[in-house]
Amino acid sequence: MRLHIRKRQEGQALVEFTIVATLLILLLLGIAQFGIVWNNYVSVTQAAREGARRAVVKGSEGQAAMVQHGTDGARTSAPSLNQALMGVSVTAPSGSWAQGEPIKVTVTYPYKVDLLGFAFKQGTLSSSTTMRRE
Repeated sequence: MRLHIRKRQEGQALVEFTIVATLLILLLLGIAQFGIVWNNYVSVTQAAREGARRAVVKGSEGQAAMVQHGTDGARTSAPSLNQALMGVSVTAPSGSWAQGEPIKVTVTYPYKVDLLGFAFKQGTLSSSTTMRRE
């Protein structure tokens, strides 16, 4: 004599849903974090370009003015970034600040990929732009 025992499977769908939903939520949060880091990178790149442009245009005012204008230009072109964490460096790679010489602006900004309180990746975003002084 065979007994047919019927197993209940009412909770199976709920368990599968929680596993899939958890993975989906983590994936969406990861995409959002990547978007934030990418936005910060674009802002850092734009800040370096704008800082270099302002530094070379204000070359007739002297080295100190070029450094100041380059730093101010980089900081004002990235208002979405935390200014206290943003690093700006204005240098003359050739050592000469004379007309026609290159001026280099480097902007750095820290980043952290954080999912549910765990930092998976962190580092520093950096971008440099070199232009000739007018």
